[in-house]
Order: sequence, then C-alpha cells, then structure tokens
Amino acid sequence: MKTICVIQHTEAEYLGLVEDHLESRSIRFNYFRPFTKGGTLPVDEEEYDGLFLLGSGPFGIVSGPLLTSLAPELRVAERFLELGKPVVGFGIGAILLSVAAGGGADEAPLRFDIGEAQVLEDADVKSILPGRFPYATYLRDKPVVPPAAKILALDGTGEPLVFSVSGNSFGFVCHPGIKSAMVEDLIMEFEETPENTVDMLDELRMKQVGIAEALSILMVGLVQRCGWMSQTATIK
Repeated sequence: MKTICVIQHTEAEYLGLVEDHLESRSIRFNYFRPFTKGGTLPVDEEEYDGLFLLGSGPFGIVSGPLLTSLAPELRVAERFLELGKPVVGFGIGAILLSVAAGGGADEAPLRFDIGEAQVLEDADVKSILPGRFPYATYLRDKPVVPPAAKILALDGTGEPLVFSVSGNSFGFVCHPGIKSAMVEDLIMEFEETPENTVDMLDELRMKQVGIAEALSILMVGLVQRCGWMSQTATIK
C-alpha cells in the first residue's frame, strides 16, 4: 500500500475532495502540521511514496506574513525530488515546489480568484488534465517556474496555473480539491482576507460541482503519473 506525506499549513486548508480519491485507491496519507504546538515535519523521506504540500491561507513565501516552516519544508521537498519521488503542491505548495526544483517566487497580493483554466494543447498535458476545468485560487505570492519545468495550464490572466517537474511532480497554483467550507474556515481563522471574498464564495459554491467533476478526471492521471496506482484499488 502506498503512503503519502502531507504537509498542512493551516487548520482550514487540507486535501479536501482529494482525500476521497486517495482512499478509494487504497492510498494512505499522513498529515504533518508544523504550525501546531509540537508539530513536526517528516524526518525520513524514504518511508513515503510521495509528498503533498498544501496551501497556507494568507501566509507567503516572499511577502506578507512568511510561512514559519519555510526553510525546513524546502529541505524536505528537495530531498523528495532528489530521491525521484513525486511532489504535488497546491497553492503556496506549488510555489514551494517551484523553489525546491530550481525556480523561484515573486511577490503577489493575497487573492481569491475563480476562473477556467487554459489547458495547453499537448498530448502529455491531456494525459493528466481534463480539456478544460474550473479552478479556485486562494493564496499570496506566485511561482517563478523552473526553466526545466513544463507548463500545463494557464489561469485567466495567462500566468502558470499547473506545471510539472521531472515528469512526476506537479504544481497547482489552485487547489483542485477545494471546498467552499475551507475558504469559510480561512475567513474565520485569519483577520486578513481578500476584498472580494463574499462574492467569490458565492461563485465557488456555484462552481463546486464542476470542480469535483474535473478532479475525478485529474486524479486518474495524477495517480498514474505519480506511480501511486494499485491494481487492487477502485477507480473513483
């Protein structure tokens, strides 16, 4: 059975809808919460079959309140990449992946955006992403994609939304398994929120079904490309 390490940065942001897809394929996942009292990070990357780096609400990597576990998390991500194990980042997790893989990060304000991904026309892209899909982003800062990375989709402004590294690691500037309740909890957890939060929450609720449908397609390709597929698992 495969076991994935998951690094969580706030109480509100977790795997969301992705959990059901992993469980249906008999893929275990262990959460690490360095932001809590006594919270830790993994000490032996070889024990795991991959790494998820989740979002962080208003915390940034180069601006705003900085992620407190930034330096040790980058070392963990770099170690997974060195071992050839997949790293999947959501939100700031995608920025962490970018930096760990030799790219960087730029300042960008805390934002909550919803749109439709511009998926690039490429056979390799079609093996993991649906032809088009709605997305929701809630994060600060943005990735500077590594030169060797491959951009798979763009957001509504033409910025990278999904990219791949080494063929088996993926950065999603959005959260493909987001739930509206996660954003509601972020609003309650932190004082700082984007100005358009109320309107965007209403739109997210309307797009929730479409996001879930796109995730069902995406997870098939993601699990295969990350090498997590089990012959005995049930496809969901």
